[in-house]
Formats: sequence, C-alpha cells, structure tokens
Amino acid sequence: MFQKFDSTATPEHGPARLAQLRVQMQEQGLAGFLVPRADAHQGEYVAPHDARLEWLTGFTGSAGFCIALLDVAGVFVDGRYRTQVKHQVDLGAYTPVDWPETQPAPWLRQHLTAGRVGFDPWLHTPAEIAKIEKGLAGSDITLAPCPNLIDRIWPDQPAPPTGTITPYPEALAGEAHGDKLTRLGATLRNQGQRAAVITLPDSIAWLLNVRGSDIPRNPIPHAFAILHDDGHCTLFADAAKVDDALRAHLGDTVMIRPVAAFAPALRSLTGPVRVDHDSAPVWVLHQLDEAGVAHEAGQDPCVLPKATKTRAEIAATREAHLRDAAAMCEFLCWFDAQAPGTITEIDVATQLEGCRRASNELRDISFDTIAGTGPHGAIMHYRVTYDTNATLEEGQLIVLDSGGQYLDGTTDITRTLPVGQVGDEEKICFTRVLKGMIGISRLRFPRGLAGRDLDAIARYPLWVAGQDFNHGTGHGVGVYMCVHEGPQRLSRVSDVALQPGMILSNEPGYYREGAFGIRLENLIVVQEAPDLPGGDPRPMHDFETLTFVPIDRRLVLPALLSDEERDWLNAYHAECRDKIAPRLSEAARLWLMEATAPI
Repeated sequence: MFQKFDSTATPEHGPARLAQLRVQMQEQGLAGFLVPRADAHQGEYVAPHDARLEWLTGFTGSAGFCIALLDVAGVFVDGRYRTQVKHQVDLGAYTPVDWPETQPAPWLRQHLTAGRVGFDPWLHTPAEIAKIEKGLAGSDITLAPCPNLIDRIWPDQPAPPTGTITPYPEALAGEAHGDKLTRLGATLRNQGQRAAVITLPDSIAWLLNVRGSDIPRNPIPHAFAILHDDGHCTLFADAAKVDDALRAHLGDTVMIRPVAAFAPALRSLTGPVRVDHDSAPVWVLHQLDEAGVAHEAGQDPCVLPKATKTRAEIAATREAHLRDAAAMCEFLCWFDAQAPGTITEIDVATQLEGCRRASNELRDISFDTIAGTGPHGAIMHYRVTYDTNATLEEGQLIVLDSGGQYLDGTTDITRTLPVGQVGDEEKICFTRVLKGMIGISRLRFPRGLAGRDLDAIARYPLWVAGQDFNHGTGHGVGVYMCVHEGPQRLSRVSDVALQPGMILSNEPGYYREGAFGIRLENLIVVQEAPDLPGGDPRPMHDFETLTFVPIDRRLVLPALLSDEERDWLNAYHAECRDKIAPRLSEAARLWLMEATAPI
C-alpha cells in the first residue's frame, strides 16, 4: 500500500511544544514567530523534514500557518480546513483563524502592541513578507529574519530527503530539455535579463525533463537552479540524488553542483537577475543584495510553459485517464456489491488502490485518498486513519476523492456515492452540484478569460438555493507531476488567462457540517473552440473532458436537470461506455452498461 492509515496529528503534544517555542522566542528577544506550512521550495506537500507546522500544532492540512506570540497562537486556515483544524489542534493552546479573511498584519496589530516577530527567510517569499510589512507600517511591530526556532526544539526531526533524480522520456514530454533551455534563455535575453533563479521543484522537473522522489505522492526533486540567458543551466542538488544516468541525460548544457554552492553562485551572478517574488525564498534576495547583484521581480520563466501542455503530454495523459477510469469502474463494480454496514472507509481506500495497482502501471497515488462517509464527507480534505475509520452505514453518502501517478499522467477524480437508500435532501443537493459541474463542462468562453471569470458558473445552481462551497472550483494538474499545479485555476482569486493545453479540475461541491458532503470532479483541458454557425468571428475556448467514470444516477433527480444538462449527462455516459468497456472485466463491463443507461 502507498497509503498509510496511522494518525499523524498529535494535538496532545501541542501545548508542550508551544511552550518550548516560546522559550526560544524569549531567548532571541522575539515577541512572535511565524511557522508556515511551506518548505524552502514553497511546496504544498512537504517532506517529513519540513512538516514543522504539523509537528508544532497537530494540523495536517496542505495549506495554513501559525503565528505564535507569547500569550496567543493563531492557526490560520482556509475554508477547506475549518472543520478539520478543530479536531487536530489543542484548542486550549491554539486559536483557529479564518484565513484569508483575516490577514497576518491586522491579526498581529490586534494581539501585539510592539515587538519583533521572527521568521525563517528560507520559508517565506518576498511577496509574502512585503505584504505583512506593508500591513504593519506605522506600528511598533517589525519582522525579523532569524534561524528556524522549530528546528532547535525538534529532537527527532527527519533528515532532508535524498531521492534520486531520474530522466523523463522526451517522447512523453514532447520537447527536449535542451530546446526548453534555449527557448527560455532567449526569453530572458529579450527582456534584458542575464539569468533567472528557479526554486520550484516542478519547474526544475519540467525544464530539465526529470522527475524525483523527494515528496510523497509528487514525483519531483528538491533542488535549485539558475538559468542563464545563453541557455546554459546550473542545477544545485545533493550528491546522493545524482547518478551517471542523470549526468548523461543533462549533457554539457547543465552543470551539476552541490546545494552548498548555491549561495556563492548567486553572489557571483551578473545582473539583472529575475527572481519570482511569489515563489523564491527571501533568502535568495538577501544573497543578491549583500553581493550587490541587480535583480528584478518576474515570474518563474517555466510556470506558464509548463502549464500549457504539449500535444505529446496531452496524448499521454489521455491514456493515463482511460487506464485510471478502468480501475475506478472495477472498484465501483465491487463497491455496489457490498452491503451497507459491512465495509469501512479504509476498506474503500484499500480496495481502490488495489484496483489501480492491478494495471502494473501505478507509480504512486497522487494524494492520500479521501474516503469520507456521513459527517466525514463534510471535511473537505478528510484523511481516514485507524482512529477515525468509520463503517459505511445505510442512508449515508461517501465522498471518494482519489488519483494515481502514472508515468504518462496524473489523475484526480471525485465521485460521491450512496450507501443504500439516501434521502431526498441529499439527492437535491447532489443534483445542484452536478448542474454546476455540467455548466463548466459545456462552457464556451472568449479567449483571455481567467478562472475568476468562470468560477461562478459552477456555483450558480447552489447560489440560487442559498448554498455555496468554500473552495475553488478547480486547480491545475500536471503530467506525472504535482496533482495541484499553478498558475491556472478555476477560482475567484485567479487572474491567469486560461490557455489551450492547461489541465484543470472541475470539482464543485456542497458540505453540511456534521451531516454529509458532496463533491464531483472530472479533469478537463482547455482547447480552441470550433466556430459555430451564426456565431461571431471571435476566438473562443472550451474544455475537453479527460475523465470517463460514470456519475451515480441513483443520486440524480432528472426533474431538476434542463434538457441540455440531461443530454450532456447521457452523452457523457455513452462516451464512458465506448471508451472504458473494452478495458474491463466481464463483471465490471456489465456493471458499466447498467450504470450508464440513459436517464
């Protein structure tokens, strides 16, 4: 099993560890200390070595941070984790804070009159620190870079990861890494920049056509790089990660040096140097400033090219999704044969992973499977453990959000399933969520629109019923890379124009705390939309669906669907039959025929 079910949240340790942190703060003359979820690469998922927020507080979510003061400690979480955090931290020691509604600077002003608040410059970006400092302007509160105080009190902190960096096939990438280096180097040169600092692991993986194993579930390496305007690149990586196969793959255009050489290399650069203030550590700017190297704020040059997939990447990921859909259908056939009250959430996660493994192509799961039944379904990023493992009971819904990492693609799919007979209220809410998903799936939109322009389409059926959900409608997805990829998103906070080749999730939901949760998710890819008869000569985009797994018709109230929505669902199910049936066992094929019958 890739997935483990041990409980990692340790709220009982939180008060003692917070007390130790406060001793360190006082010794450093600090009134506070910032503890982010992020690592030096600003990863959403972090290695055990970097799980400082979880170690201190017990909170295991993939986003959030703590601000510890001498008399109060706030744990800032967004809408996905507001139920979860209350179960994972000691509420006598830590106070959950709704973020981003409450920002760090106003919170600090409310709880602190004066003093220095420390932060590790490796773990925070220039944009993040600048925003807090702007909010503190005019107060007697200042931010102060300092050593990481958590590392000083964590006696058994795991060692940093040292996974081998491996070449990724050019046939799947669609472009040689040498061509990428030349192309992006020319982009820097045309903008008058001599080099760019690259600190995002997935950018390095994409740029050099490599993959790694430093982060569970995400095949990316921890490393740093400097791209020069002549197309040459220096990769800074631990020696244990480098072998002859990697050296042969990278060739003469990429120099490999140890991480210890990163600081001297930064200090020796000739500017101007591009630094992404949204992803690079503040530490990078400190090195450049101390050496007098001119630098400019600019987006990591790999971010947009990585997000707009090549034809080869899209073709590869289509195959990965068909393989994954077959595994899902085999699982759903098994699931429907289980009587209510006979299986648990762990049984569900274990069986699904086994179905994916049966292809002999699975490299890892793309994240820990979310299998939340009944009230657990309302915890958006619920992770089942031996301590929380619940039996699926008659009348419940189960939210099943999962995915696989295959060499040719990364999958992410959510289906909400009934356990026996469920109530009308659940069906009504399910159908509203389905309507939102169909709205995005059918959408045509003018070129240049961003996720913020489309997000409301998925919410409209819920909004008119006085309902909503506290997460974005969709996130970007990589190809055998990170299951959460930027900068593309379907979200009210995203202003990045959607471009052909960008892969996104389409996953509206609805959550009733203490009762049930609902989410439906397919992956989609942006493409050029064909002209329509009588339409304006206006460039438009639409979406190609990548995921082909039936949506449970037992939860759909057809009377709530429009004719167009019903036609879409029937056509989608017909496509599921055509694409997936030949890949299935006889039992699963018969199940699929029934599950995709027209409504």
